[in-house]
Amino acid sequence: MGRMVSMPTLKRFLLVLLCAVLPVVVEAAKNNPPASPLDQAIEPALTKFIQEKTLSGAVTLVADAKENLSLKAFGFSDIANKKNMKTDDLFWIASMTKPITAVAVLMLQDESKLNVEDPVEKYLPEFKKLWMFKEQSSDSRHLIPAPRPITIHDLLTHTSGLGDVSSPRFDASLAELVMAYSQQPLKFHPGSKWEYCNSGINTLGRLVEVVSGLSYSEFVQQRILTPLGMRDTTFWPTPNQAKRIAKSYKPTKDGNDLEEVDIYFVKGGLSDRRRTAVPAGGLFSTAQDMASFYQMMLNGGSFRGRRILAENTVNALTRTQTGTIKTGFVDGMSWGFGFQVVKHPEGVTSMLSEGSFGHGGAYATQSWADPVRQRIMILMIQRAGFPNGDNSPVRKAFQEAAATAK
Repeated sequence: MGRMVSMPTLKRFLLVLLCAVLPVVVEAAKNNPPASPLDQAIEPALTKFIQEKTLSGAVTLVADAKENLSLKAFGFSDIANKKNMKTDDLFWIASMTKPITAVAVLMLQDESKLNVEDPVEKYLPEFKKLWMFKEQSSDSRHLIPAPRPITIHDLLTHTSGLGDVSSPRFDASLAELVMAYSQQPLKFHPGSKWEYCNSGINTLGRLVEVVSGLSYSEFVQQRILTPLGMRDTTFWPTPNQAKRIAKSYKPTKDGNDLEEVDIYFVKGGLSDRRRTAVPAGGLFSTAQDMASFYQMMLNGGSFRGRRILAENTVNALTRTQTGTIKTGFVDGMSWGFGFQVVKHPEGVTSMLSEGSFGHGGAYATQSWADPVRQRIMILMIQRAGFPNGDNSPVRKAFQEAAATAK
């Protein structure tokens, strides 16, 4: 005959069991919250590309000016080791660095230390008396004096015509690089056309150094990254951060699979702080950090009650500054100061409002803010080999889901 359990004993047992199980249930609920309509729209859009082996994995974030609306991780950050992608994984954001550099420059205008209409030679005398190509062929070059000095405005909008040179060392200073740029003939009359120009953005980083008295990386850290709480945004990931960097992939020759590729941009050790902090494309970051940057922009330069930029400065950064000049990598685009700006929504930007602003990166990362819908869309992937990362089917599918779901 079984032994009877007294009621007090049973109650104590149930209480102990509840205390043991409840935290597990609560933690599971936190880690697996009910799928929102946004999540339900984004998940099939992204998993399709992972199943087709177009992507290894992705992190997506959708937010408004105050809070996250969706933050999801899909697929693998490391295919060979079956390492699941996590929402706090780091990515090389490449040219998504450019708007951050532009913000640094405009901060100095807020402080009346420069004006975007100033000639660059006012601060960097090596840019005095530039030459420009009038015509050139395979066996001859005809140079003439540049018709006018290049301005900070020209650099911010990729309309300077500035030439480029390869860095001679992984630790070349911005001063060395910019001196070399200044000795190249201009490709065209400043302000007359648009041509994407990494050397121009790197020159802006040097300008920040000369005007502020800080190194470019110190200025960005002190004035932008730290105030915005962007703890995982860095030119030099620490060894611990490096463990969270998603690996980069490209299609195999037959197009049926993915193979790992290096981050070609990184020369020298990943955590080696001697490596040049490149203003045109050197940062690593997370989806959450980038959302904080765009929340500041959507909030008119304010972040969690702290003024980062003047509101009229945000407007200048994110409105068309290139007039009727044809710009960008997809139709309907214009250029603000460091930001791409949607002038006529069409094609891959058809789901965005006129005036949406953002930037992509070399491995097809994307970061966009729609001021009409008050929606931020961050896509973090590490995918080389797209014919045009700004026009990728992944970007289009994600932004369609992010823009239309409630």
